[in-house]
Formats: sequence, C-alpha cells, structure tokens
Amino acid sequence: MTDAGSPRHASTPTVGQFVSLRGRLWMVEAQPGHALDGHRLACIDDDASGEDAQVLWSAEIDARLHDEEAWASLGQPGAHGGGDAESFSAYLRTIRWRTATAAERDLFQAPFRAGIRLDPYQLLPLRKALRLPRVNLLIADDVGLGKTVEAGLVLRELLLRRRVDFTLVLAPPSMTQQWRDELQSKFGLAFDIIDAEHLETLRRRRGYGANPWAAGSRFILSHRLLGDEHYVAPLRDVLEDFRARSLLILDEAHHAAPAGSGRYAIESQFTRSLRDLSDRFEHRLFLSATPHNGHPNSFATLLELLDPQRFTRGVPVRPADLEPVMVRRLKSDLRALGEAFPERVVEPVVIDDLPADAPELLLAAMLADYRALRERRIARLTTAQAARARLGFVGLQQRLLSSIPA
Repeated sequence: MTDAGSPRHASTPTVGQFVSLRGRLWMVEAQPGHALDGHRLACIDDDASGEDAQVLWSAEIDARLHDEEAWASLGQPGAHGGGDAESFSAYLRTIRWRTATAAERDLFQAPFRAGIRLDPYQLLPLRKALRLPRVNLLIADDVGLGKTVEAGLVLRELLLRRRVDFTLVLAPPSMTQQWRDELQSKFGLAFDIIDAEHLETLRRRRGYGANPWAAGSRFILSHRLLGDEHYVAPLRDVLEDFRARSLLILDEAHHAAPAGSGRYAIESQFTRSLRDLSDRFEHRLFLSATPHNGHPNSFATLLELLDPQRFTRGVPVRPADLEPVMVRRLKSDLRALGEAFPERVVEPVVIDDLPADAPELLLAAMLADYRALRERRIARLTTAQAARARLGFVGLQQRLLSSIPA
C-alpha cells in the first residue's frame, strides 16, 4: 500500500478518465499506440481549458487517477468530507454548487470567468443559446453592441459545461487577428490562426504530413481560405461526417447568403463551401449586423445553413420559428430601455461665398472632369465592364468627398 503523497502508477488511465498531474486536472483523450508513445491529455482547469499534452504515464511524478484519489479520500478522517456528518454535508453542498450550472440553464458561469465589463442586454444570447438543444443561434445585434463579447460568453459557457471540445471561428481576413486578441484578453482562450505561416511552422516541427486541425482544439480561419482545399480537406478529415461537441462561429454571416432575389439564385463559392462544412458541426453561432439583404429567399438560405431542420430555402420564414434562434436589437431599441448609447445627429453645414480657388471647389471640379473623361471611355466598353467601372467610381466618390484629409 502506498502513501497518500507517493506516485500511483499501479493502474494505467484509459480514455475518458480524469487524472491529476503537473498541478492540473486533465482528461485522457487517447492511449499510447506503442511503448514510446504517451497518453494524450486535454486540460480541463478553467485557466487552461482545452490545452493538450502528451505524457509518459510511468515517468510522471505524483500522477494520480482522479477518480481513485477521490474515492480513497472519502474514507480518511477529516479529508473531503470524511469523518463527521457536518463536514460531509459541507463537502456535498460544495459538489452541488460546482455541478449546478451543468443542468440548470438559467445559472451562468461565463460572465464570472471573463475579464469584461458586461452590459445586461449581452446576456440574452447566452440565455437563448442554453435553451436550445443544439446551439444554432443567429446574433444580429446592431453595430457596436458587442457581438464578439456575446459570442465569447456563449463559447466560454459551453466549454465550462463541457458541451464543446472543438471550435472554429470563420472571420473576414482583416478580423482574424482581432478575434484572437479579444478571445485571449477577455476570456483567456488561446486560438490558433490557420494560415500559410502556421502550416509552415507546424510542418517544420511535426513533418509535412501533419494535420494542423489535429494539433489543437480552437482555431480561426479566414473567409478567403474556406474555398481552398489545401486548408479545408484536412479539416473535413478531423470533423468526418459529423463531430459531436464541435462549434462553428461565423462572423459577418451575411456574406454566406446568396445575393440574388430569385427563388433559385445561384449560390457563391463561399456559400457552397460553408454548406458542406457547417453540417459537420454540432453547434453553430452566426454573427451579422445586417442579416437580411431585402430578399426573403436569400435570408431563408442563410437560416438553412444555420439550422437545416428548422428552415428550408424557398419556404417563407415564420416569426414563430425565427424567435428561438435569433437575437436582434438596434441601438434605438436599447436606448428606449435606458441603455446609454449616444444618438447620432446629422446636421448639414452650409458654406457660402467660397473663393474660386478653395480646396473644396477645386476638388469637386477635378472629380467632375475625371468623371466626364471616364464616361467617354466607358462608352466603348461592354455592359458588364461599364457596370464595374461605374461601381469603382462610386467607391472613389465615397472616399474622396468624405473629407479633405481622406
């Protein structure tokens, strides 16, 4: 019989068991294939949730099977509730408090595990997500209301409840770094951005055949790379036909909706790639400040990607079906409820009697001359080429006339 403080290597852990080593609590994800392989572990402590490690069980100091340790300690006087009834009652209440939120949908842990100043309205998406059997939720709040924070709260809560063990964030290329920084600083969650640099580093360390999606559990991928088989094919290998306890977070989700208004509008490559991928995730979280582009069929297609059991392309969306899976608040709505959002007031400034050489007048004259020149050139183009040329000129007007410095 060994001491309480000596290593316990009498039994080898199996997949699904909890072990204590290196000062943390881990879950065994895979057993060694041969003697030189180690057990693959995933950390479940709050400050390092999801981190993985590969260890040689026999070489670890003070490695313990967590279940064995808990049962053995119950019989020791004064330890973990052993001994008198009062101490055991206190221990039992502690266990109940720790497990209460795993079954109670209206008790949240995530807001207390995040480094953010939380506004009350940001709890509604979390509450709706926990009431769904699968988290298929569209967060369509107005710009500036904190959709990233709301998504982070849902993700953190699902991790704490152990309903998620694999997460992918799909974001526009310019937003991938911001997503990683915010999830790290506000929620303590480390994410890897999958790009060419990440693949090069991984293959240098683990070999050319290493699958980047099998080397972690939390990733960020750019929208631009979703159609690239070089990145998506290994992801499909990890997800297979369906992966339980997986979460897809899609930022700027309106990009996935077909732009056409017809019943059989042609889907973009991004839409087709997302359709193939989203069905493999158990949970889906879509974010967009402009989910509806004015075409009901396009909106129905977006909702079908979110929840194909509830919505179908070409079938009108009923409010009763939409309410459980969508959160939509405008700043004006929240301002009416007492939230302190500044109201934007546009007041025209009229300027008279400007000299002929004023920068504003010179700039407008130069733009008018340039437009006349372009129109003469556009007259020789095809209809499609002319439309693209005029669209480019509109972008120039928006930037050039916004202000003199711009």
